[in-house]
Amino acid sequence: VQNLVEKYNISYKDIGFLEVGTETIIDKSKSVKSVLMQLFVESGNTSVEGIDSKNACYGGTNALFNALNWMESSSWDGRYALVVAADIAVYATGPARPTGGAGCVALLIGKDAPIVFDRGLRATHMDHAWDFYKPDLSSEFPVVDGHLSNACYLKSLDLCYNRYIEKLIAKEKIDRPTINYFDYMLFHAPYCKLVQKSYARLFYNDFVYNAEDPCFKNVQQFKGMNIEESLQSKELEKAFVEVSKPSYTNKVLPNLLAATKIGNMYCASLYACLATLLSIVTPEELVGKRVGVFSYGSGLASSLFSFKIVKPITQIHKILDIKNRLNSRVKTSPEKFDEVMRLREENHSKKDFNVVGDGSSVEEAFFEGTYYLEKIDAKWRRFYKRRI
Repeated sequence: VQNLVEKYNISYKDIGFLEVGTETIIDKSKSVKSVLMQLFVESGNTSVEGIDSKNACYGGTNALFNALNWMESSSWDGRYALVVAADIAVYATGPARPTGGAGCVALLIGKDAPIVFDRGLRATHMDHAWDFYKPDLSSEFPVVDGHLSNACYLKSLDLCYNRYIEKLIAKEKIDRPTINYFDYMLFHAPYCKLVQKSYARLFYNDFVYNAEDPCFKNVQQFKGMNIEESLQSKELEKAFVEVSKPSYTNKVLPNLLAATKIGNMYCASLYACLATLLSIVTPEELVGKRVGVFSYGSGLASSLFSFKIVKPITQIHKILDIKNRLNSRVKTSPEKFDEVMRLREENHSKKDFNVVGDGSSVEEAFFEGTYYLEKIDAKWRRFYKRRI
């Protein structure tokens, strides 16, 4: 938040809404948003609506929707909304551990912006599922049913995509559009292989409605297969990954750099893909482009929505600088990472201690401007410092 305010020269007085999407819960009562209010003290601004949103990896999207709803409502007072999507994704020792990561993305929402959300084109699917959850409050680690979670993700994508298309047809009075309506597509990215399968799944949905399209000439054997069968068929999955590959390379792959290099960031994952797209593709190329966005959080909550880039995002592109920031990170060994994770697990829920790191100096461990936890007192109150 502080980095965004400094880099874009924003006054805290001009922010009227702040909401945080996260599933990294360190307190069952006090919100992360209330902790961030420390940043507003110097400005004297305490008139800031919004709070925390939680549902697995979907919280950031719900925070974004709440910000947009505030700006469209009679409550809006002309000021900015600020949305924060942030998480630490950690797993117990085993095959899932290397997929974990951590990230935070802050989005500033205001009038006359270069990125404009499509109104009336928000499609949502909510359901009850035990695919990923965190019932043990003494541990950070989730309980995961990976196979079920993938199935829930893809089924939610089917429903949201078709509901979005129905709304688009009703709004624009057009024949059924295809995935080509979007110039780029962003997905929640727990791991990148699932993103590729998901994009292929959208092609399958188009195939269901128009199997005679020439691009589907090599997948005619899947005509008539019901939806449940299609979700289980590895042959269908492989075939549509192949059909969609050229489009995937152009419309999805450019936004997966951060997801590839960092791993799963839960709530921040989708918005790290957005940041990557805005940083990797030139501002000139992006003008006039429409971007589809699919958000998924286990348990489950999902939405598909879209936005259009209406003018150059030159300043955003320059400030993000994703490639160089990723390349400036410090490499460490898997053994050292395991040791850090052991320390983290050992100190979980502790109080009255100064945080012990891996022996690195503050300058070695953190980028300039990073806030880090210094200590937790006897009342579990947390105190942070900033690397200047």
